Amino acid sequence: MKQTVTILAFLLTSTFAFAQQDAFERFQFHPDISYDTDITSPAEYLGYEIGEEFTFHHQVMGYFENLDEESDKITFHKYGTTYEGRVLNYAVISSEENMDNIESIRSGNVELANNPEDSSIEDRPIVVWLSYNVHGNEPSSSEAAMQAAYRLVAGNDSETENWLENAVVIIDPMINPDGRDRYVYWYKSARANILNKNTDDLEHDEIWPGGRTNHYWFDLNRDWVWLVHPESQGRIAAYQQWMPQVHMDFHEQGYNNNYFAMPGTTPRNLELPAEYDKWADEFGRGLIEEFDKANVNYATREAFDFFYPGYGSSYPSVMGGIGMLAEQGGHSSGGRAVETDDGYILTLRQRVFDHYTNSIAVVSTSVENKEGLLGYFKNSVSPSSQKGNTKAYVLKNNSNDYTYQVVNLLLKHNVQIERATEDFNQRNSYSYWDGSSSTQNFEAGDFIIKTDQPKHLFVNTLFRNQMEIEDSVMYDMATWSIPLAYNLDAAWTTSNVGASTEIVTEELSYPMAFENQGAQYAYVIDWKQRHAPKALAKLWDMGYNVRSAGRTFTYEGTTYTEGSLIVLIGRNYEKRSQIHYDMSQLAEEANVVVEGFDTGRMDEGMDLASSDSEPVQKPNVALMVDSPFSSYTAGQLWFLFDQWTEFGINRIRAGSFGAGDLNEYDVILLPGSWGGLSGVWSDSDIDALKSWVRNGGVLIGTEGSGSWLTKDRSGFTGVELYQEEEEEDSTEVDEKAYTKYADREDVFGLERIPGSAFKGVIDNTNPLAFGLPETLYSLKFGDDGLVPTTSMQTVGYYAKEGEVLASGYASEENKEKAKGKAFAAVQNMGSGKVVFLLDNTQYRMFWVGPSRMVQNAVMLLPGF
Repeated sequence: MKQTVTILAFLLTSTFAFAQQDAFERFQFHPDISYDTDITSPAEYLGYEIGEEFTFHHQVMGYFENLDEESDKITFHKYGTTYEGRVLNYAVISSEENMDNIESIRSGNVELANNPEDSSIEDRPIVVWLSYNVHGNEPSSSEAAMQAAYRLVAGNDSETENWLENAVVIIDPMINPDGRDRYVYWYKSARANILNKNTDDLEHDEIWPGGRTNHYWFDLNRDWVWLVHPESQGRIAAYQQWMPQVHMDFHEQGYNNNYFAMPGTTPRNLELPAEYDKWADEFGRGLIEEFDKANVNYATREAFDFFYPGYGSSYPSVMGGIGMLAEQGGHSSGGRAVETDDGYILTLRQRVFDHYTNSIAVVSTSVENKEGLLGYFKNSVSPSSQKGNTKAYVLKNNSNDYTYQVVNLLLKHNVQIERATEDFNQRNSYSYWDGSSSTQNFEAGDFIIKTDQPKHLFVNTLFRNQMEIEDSVMYDMATWSIPLAYNLDAAWTTSNVGASTEIVTEELSYPMAFENQGAQYAYVIDWKQRHAPKALAKLWDMGYNVRSAGRTFTYEGTTYTEGSLIVLIGRNYEKRSQIHYDMSQLAEEANVVVEGFDTGRMDEGMDLASSDSEPVQKPNVALMVDSPFSSYTAGQLWFLFDQWTEFGINRIRAGSFGAGDLNEYDVILLPGSWGGLSGVWSDSDIDALKSWVRNGGVLIGTEGSGSWLTKDRSGFTGVELYQEEEEEDSTEVDEKAYTKYADREDVFGLERIPGSAFKGVIDNTNPLAFGLPETLYSLKFGDDGLVPTTSMQTVGYYAKEGEVLASGYASEENKEKAKGKAFAAVQNMGSGKVVFLLDNTQYRMFWVGPSRMVQNAVMLLPGF
C-alpha cells in the first residue's frame, strides 16, 4: 500500500513537472526572428527564464536601465517615488532616428492634444502607452513588460523596424512597486521546493491585505483621476507630457478565467465618440488572431465595462485616446502553476506569454491603423465634437471646503480653468441638488470651467450631474460627479458665460494667516476650515489644552462655527512666553488661519470660556484591521488620519482584539466588514467591548460594521435597521421567483445600489457633524438605513421628501426605502457612545464631502 501511494505521488508530481516543462516549450517569445546579440535578454540578465520565478521591483528596473545603457532605441525616465521609497519609471522606445528627434515628437503630440484645430496628423508617429502591474498581486504583467521591451529594442526583423519607425512606445513596467514586492516577498516566503498546483496550499493563499494595493491599501487602478497617491500623481504628470493615442492596461483575474480581450461590455461612457467601440474591437481582433494561432483561449464583450473614468482603461479614453484593458487568468492564487477547474495546468510562463503577445499585438495594430487612430484622437479632443448642451460649470469660491483642492486637481490634468474678475448673473444655471434652473448670482473669484476646450471629454464626464446609464448592472460605481463627491457649491449652465475672466495658471493655496499676534486672552481656529483637524492634531502634539465650541459665537461681525478650537492663554499659562510663536508656526504648518482675541466676551453666542465649550484631549485610537475588515476602508481611514490629518492611530489586528487591554484606548474604529464580527470575536470579547463603551469609550462602526452594531444584526445596541413589513400568512409568490436563469444577474442586479449619491440632511449642531453644511451627498452602496428614534441622535438622514437620489442608479423601491432613514447617528451607551456611519465617508479619498464626520467622531466626540 505504501509503495502504491509513493508511486501515485511520483506520477502526480512528474505530470505536473512535465506540464511546467511543456509550457516553456510551447509558449516561446518569437524565437523565429533574429535579435541583436549585443542586447541582453531578460533571461540572461536575471539568470532564469521569464516565467520560472517572480521578479523583484529592483530587478525589473535594473533590466530596463541595462537596456537603456545598451541601446539608443530606449531611454528610461523616473517619474516618481512610492511611499516605501521605490522608484517609478517609464521607458520610451522608438527607432534611433525618432529617438534623435524625440523631444520634437513629444511636444508635437502634446500640441495636437492641446490645439487640434491647428495641428496636422501627417508624418508623425503614433504614441502607444503600455501599463503593467497596477495591482501588485497580478504579477505576470511586469515579467511580460521586460520581454516586450526586449523584443522592441533587440528585434532585427523588418516588422519590428517598421513598428519603431511609425510609433513611440512607452512602457510603464510596474505602476505599483510597493504592492508588487509585498506579493513577491510573501510568495517566495511561502513557496515550496516541489511545484504545487493545489489552490488550498499556502503558496496560493495570500494573506491580508494582499499585494493588490499600495502602501495605504488603496487600489491604484481607481486613482487615475483623483491623484491621491504619489504613484498616480507622477504617472499622470508624465502622461500629460505625452498624451498617447493608444493605451493598454494589463491585469490578471481569477485563474479559472480565460484571457479577456477587448471590447468590453456595457455600460459605456456615452460621452466618447461612437467610433471608440470600433477601435476597441479592432485591437481585440488583432490579439485574437495571434491567440488563435497559439491555441490560447479567450473571451470578449461579456465582462468589464469602462464606465468609471478612474481606471487605467478609461482615463486614456476621456483624454481622447483609445483606453483598453487586458485580463489574464492567474492573479495571486496562480503562483508559478495552478490547476484550473477543468483540469488544465495554467503556468506563470503562459500568463507571461499571453500578456507579451498582447503587448506586441497592440503595437502592431496601432502602427497598422496609425492614420485612423491619429484622426480619431484629433477629432476626440476637438471642442467641436463634444456632446450635450452644457456650456460651463461654475464653482463658487470657497477657501474653507474642497474647492481649491479640486481646482488644483483639474490643473494637474491640464484642464483650462477661468476665474471671474467681476460679479455676474448667469441665466440657465442648474442646481446639482435638484436640477432646477434659475438665474444665479456669482461673484468675482468664482471658477468657470468651460466645455469649449480640448479636455471636454474629461470635464463633462467628471462634472455631469447624471451620466447616461445604458445598463445599471456595472462593475464599479454609478456616479463620481465632482461637485457631489466634494460637496461643493456649484452649478452648470447651458448659456455662454459672458463675465470677464482670467486664466488660472498656478495651483491655489489655502489661506494661512496669524491674526492679532500677541493676543492676551485666547487664540481661535474656525472648525469649518479645510485643515482644522490637522491644526488640532498639532496643538495636541505641542502639548496645549484645547477646547471645542459647542455653539457658534460672533465677534466683530464674524461668526465662528460649532467645533471651533479655542486655546485659552489662561489654561495654558505655563506656555505664555512661547504661545504666540507656537500659534504662528501652527498657522504655517497646518495651513490654517489662527486668530488672536484680547477678550473672552463675545458679541453674540457663547463666550470663549463658556461651559458650552468642551475640553478635547488627545485620544488613543485603535483602528481594527485584518479579516473580516475591508482593507480598502481600513486603508482610507488610515490615510485620512495619517496623511491628511497627521494624527497617529494604532492599527490593531482583529485576531489580537481579545489579548489587548481595551482600557488603553479611548476610541475604537471599525472599518467596513463582511458578514459581521460574531464569527471573529467571542461572546466574551463582545461583552468586554460593551463594558468598554459603557465606561466611556467611543465605538465607531462604518459601513457593514455599523450595520452589525444594530439590534437586528448583533444586538450590540437597541438601534434598529429599517425592515419592510411582511404581510402575515401571505402565500403570494414574488414574480421574480420565476426569473429565467439567463436573466437572473440582470434582474437581481437592478435591486442593488451600485455606488450612488443620495441627498443627505445634516444636523450640524451635533458634534459628529461640526464644520459641515446642512446638506451633503452621501455615497450609498447598500440598502441599509437606521430607523430614527428619540433615544438615538439622528445626525444625517436621507431626504424625506421629493427625489432622494441625486446621481447614479437606484430602483424606485430602494429610493422609497431610503427616504427619511438615518445613515449617521450617535447612540449613548452608559458613559460612552456608539457612532453609526453606514455610508463610507471618505470613499477612495475623493468622495470626501462627509469625511469630517469620522474626524469629528475620533477627535471631538470623546470630549462631548
